[in-house]
Formats: sequence, C-alpha cells, structure tokens
Amino acid sequence: MTKAQGSWLKAQARALACLAALILAGCGGGGPATTAPATAEQASSAAAAAKAAPAVAESASGITLPTGYPERPFVRVEFDKLTWRPTEGNTLGVETAVVEGDPSKPGYYLTINHFPKGVMSRPHYHPDERYVIVLRGTWHTDEGKEFRPAQTVPLKPGDFMRHPKDGPHYDGALDEDTWVAISGYGPTKATVIDGGELFGRSR
Repeated sequence: MTKAQGSWLKAQARALACLAALILAGCGGGGPATTAPATAEQASSAAAAAKAAPAVAESASGITLPTGYPERPFVRVEFDKLTWRPTEGNTLGVETAVVEGDPSKPGYYLTINHFPKGVMSRPHYHPDERYVIVLRGTWHTDEGKEFRPAQTVPLKPGDFMRHPKDGPHYDGALDEDTWVAISGYGPTKATVIDGGELFGRSR
C-alpha cells in the first residue's frame, strides 16, 4: 500500500467512525427530552448513580448499548496502526482489522476488510444484520446461493450496502484491491452455504 493510499484510507476510516458514532447515538430512539434544571441535590444523586452505573446498558430491544461519558472514554484509532489478521483463517490474502468492539461478542463492532485483487467470498450468510461502506476500490456484490462473479453489482467508494440477517450473499474484488468497512451487532460469524471455504478466486 502506498503512503497516499494509507492517508486516504485513514481519512475514510475516521469519517466512518464518526458515522458509526452517530448511528450509536440514535439507537436509543426518540429525540432529546425537555427537563427542568437539576437541583444541587439531584445533581449529586445523579453523579453517585453514574459512578455505580455498569459499563453497558441494555435497550428495550435487547441490544447492548454503551454508557456515556465519562464512564466511556473518547477513542481515536489511526489507520496506519491497525492490526490486520487473515479473515476466517484464509490463505488468499483477505484481511480484517477490528476498529471498534469485538465481532465475536455481543455488542456493536466495526471492522475494515481488505480483499486482494481477484478474491471474493463465496455464498454465505451471517446471524446478524451488517452495514457496509466501500472505502477504496470497487467492491463487487451479489445475493443468492450461486457463485457468479461475472454477474456481480459493482459498488464504488462511498457506496453503501445492507446485508440482512441470514441473507445469502457473496462479495469481494475483481480487478483491484478493495477495502470495505463493515459494522453490526455481534456475535457474528459466516456460514458458508455449501460448507466449503469462505473465500475463493473470482477470476
């Protein structure tokens, strides 16, 4: 990866992190409530309650949501310092870097996947709904149980795709390396339709 590419991807990752923060902020539903000014006694009680509050809270929908500041600190992640690991143990060069959370555990997660030129996932599905934004390159996508790389729909940087829970699909790169940001609520995993390898050659 060139220095210019790294700087561009870092900027995209930061923008996506801001978007993720906005998404999380809206998960509780409803707009801000209008309340009367707090008295000194109320403020003291609120501070004590905050100290005793758990690190996460569960919404009415059952999704585990993070608490607010100061229990939950600000975090900055530099793209150049991300730790990349082979995705699902593949040997074709597909890599994943975890930006936020842990995809294997309950709660929000954000990852960046790198697909080398000519490599795609094969038809599979996930137990959670996932949200994907293309960062760089052309990401080729399709739904269904049949692997048809030549008939995929191309998405460019900035384009978005939603993968519904249990929806069979496959995606990846054809003619150039591609990076995508993927978020959702774990735990997540990939189940390959035919029970074979998750990744394969697209050419």
